[in-house]
Amino acid sequence: MKNILLNTEQEKAVNHIEGPLLVLAGAGSGKTRVVTMKIAKLIEIGVAPQEILALTFTNKAANEMSTRIRELTSKNIIASTFHSLGAKILRESITHLDYSNNFTIYDQEDSLKILKECLSHLKLKEDKSVLKKIRYKIASLKNDLIDVDDINAMSHLTKNEIEAFRLYQNKLKTCNALDFEDLLYLTAKLLKENTQVLDFYQKRWPFILIDEYQDTNFVQYTIAKMLSLKSQNICVVGDPDQSIYSWRGARYQNILNFDSDFKDATIIKLETNYRSTPTILKAANELIKNNSSRFEKNLKSDLEDGEKIKIFKADTEKMEAAFVVEKILKYQLKDQKSLKDITIFYRTNFQSRVFEDILLENQIPYIIYGGLSFYQRKEIKDILAFLRLLILNSDFLAFSRTINIPKRGFGKTTISKLFFLSEKNGIPIIPFLKKLQQDPSSYPEIRLNLSQKNNLENYLKSLFEIRELYQQNIDLDELISHILTKMKYLEYLKEDPISFEDRKENIDELITKANQAYENNQSLEKFLEDIALATTKIENAKDDSLKLMTLHNSKGLEFETVFIVGLEEDLFPHVNSKNSIEEIEEERRLFYVGMTRAKKNLYITHSLSRYMFGGVKLSLPSRFLKELDAEYIEDLSTPYQQNYRDFYGSKPTFSKPKVDTDYISSSASYSIGQKVFHKTFGKGSVKKVYQTSLGETLDILFEGSHHMRSLVTKYAKLKIL
Repeated sequence: MKNILLNTEQEKAVNHIEGPLLVLAGAGSGKTRVVTMKIAKLIEIGVAPQEILALTFTNKAANEMSTRIRELTSKNIIASTFHSLGAKILRESITHLDYSNNFTIYDQEDSLKILKECLSHLKLKEDKSVLKKIRYKIASLKNDLIDVDDINAMSHLTKNEIEAFRLYQNKLKTCNALDFEDLLYLTAKLLKENTQVLDFYQKRWPFILIDEYQDTNFVQYTIAKMLSLKSQNICVVGDPDQSIYSWRGARYQNILNFDSDFKDATIIKLETNYRSTPTILKAANELIKNNSSRFEKNLKSDLEDGEKIKIFKADTEKMEAAFVVEKILKYQLKDQKSLKDITIFYRTNFQSRVFEDILLENQIPYIIYGGLSFYQRKEIKDILAFLRLLILNSDFLAFSRTINIPKRGFGKTTISKLFFLSEKNGIPIIPFLKKLQQDPSSYPEIRLNLSQKNNLENYLKSLFEIRELYQQNIDLDELISHILTKMKYLEYLKEDPISFEDRKENIDELITKANQAYENNQSLEKFLEDIALATTKIENAKDDSLKLMTLHNSKGLEFETVFIVGLEEDLFPHVNSKNSIEEIEEERRLFYVGMTRAKKNLYITHSLSRYMFGGVKLSLPSRFLKELDAEYIEDLSTPYQQNYRDFYGSKPTFSKPKVDTDYISSSASYSIGQKVFHKTFGKGSVKKVYQTSLGETLDILFEGSHHMRSLVTKYAKLKIL
């Protein structure tokens, strides 16, 4: 085995051979090195490679682990994801559950088709939104190891949903098929119900190692525990302070309870960080101490203290983005730093738009890591296609993208025929469709069924109604709102309830950009042209590019310089994560993960106001900023704010949405207790009325929310009830 230098605690973990071991591996503490060296050590002392089972969460991580072990020992071990392990066990032993071992694994689309048949059989509603909602519930129950016969009132399933679950599972078995969750669910069921099978696999893998143990869900935890109960030779590596995936079913309690599950467990802490400066680590340590559900540890570094963490308070999100990009340009041009060593982290996807725009203006190449650029996201491309049809009759691509939003029964063959006939007759696609609708007999080459005829009529009717509004020169943001309504686009997005909120936030951000186009007297043509050019620049991004990503995508990465933006209440911590202490603690862990990605330079920014949901929202600084020790902080706000205001004007500049005629004017005054309506938030009650630099401001409690929102009346488009 190659001689690789280890620190004292790493060496203890590697040399611990028998008995349960928990390695609490802090950020940047070399946990991957420890896991691979520990496996190499087992092989060195005579453990057969086939008796070692290494589990992780992605195929990429599993392949990297296998490669490292092969380089160290010239041996092959089983390094796999939990799902791959489940598939392997079930291929060998699923006959004990009355399945054939030549089972098929259904993907998401196949699973939804089976579920649709079940709902149809039960005479239940079977549209996509209902299907995906029930499918998500079934997946969650399986990940929690809850059998359909064990469902109780706490499962949040209706009687009809329980019947659908039962029928769905029976149909899968009849087809000798498994869905993705079954790979773990049935594996755990098999091990629990058949002691002979369990004994076989316990003897087969007497040494088990699990990476990122804090990310295991209940069924993964159960499989790991059962397989290791006999030998007790289980080593788990992870960090509860970096548990940020509860929305995927991850349970950080699994790692916290390890010493309860295995009474004689040894716990070794890896607290030496090889990535970040002591200043960054000390600030991160102080932050995470505010969480109660954790193992106490204290990251330290042998590097020089480094620079203080820079905090910047912006007037607006535009100023925030301008500040960040100015710093990036300095690093790139003056300090000759590579862009690939710099990143911008944000809490939610929609925040990328304002940064993308200014990066494009400054010709700074960038990529969205783990996701799509704002202008390449499906919902944005859909709305832009609708907008293109308002000004161009011949845009066949825009037509083909939008005709089935929502589904209207036009397949690829029919759409191709329509294109061919419009070209053959020299008529642009939209006028051709209108003529076809009015006189179908003129084009005997194509026959639309009754449903297609009705759907085409409705599509064209809605399109021409929106065109009329466009010709009346209404504002671009209002034009998009009419598209959402008349084309029933939000209802279409709700077919996938899991992604709906994220997509809705992106559309709101597009409306914000449209509002800024109004402010700059941009025409729709210029608006679309600018976006088309921006998209081209995105596609031409270089390898040496700036990385933009959500904080959830930052796990496992590191950068010399990190910008964490949008540290505001309701944004970070997110408004949907403020219902319990547990949710706030996960948001704090997310911030901690972001901070500990930085090697040398860490910037944290927030804005005093932000244009969101069709209006300017006053923002409170995130509670997490107050938890950062002032000793490690440098505030850059005042000089830059003044320079920015001198250049752009003495007051913050905001987009200026016009007020609908049905809504009250900005001069109206409000009183405490008054009932109001907001297009995004719904009905609410005014709790406080006060003046800010932006004018009359209200604190409003909206129905269904436990949190107050501060809105500026001249921007909020409120209606008095």
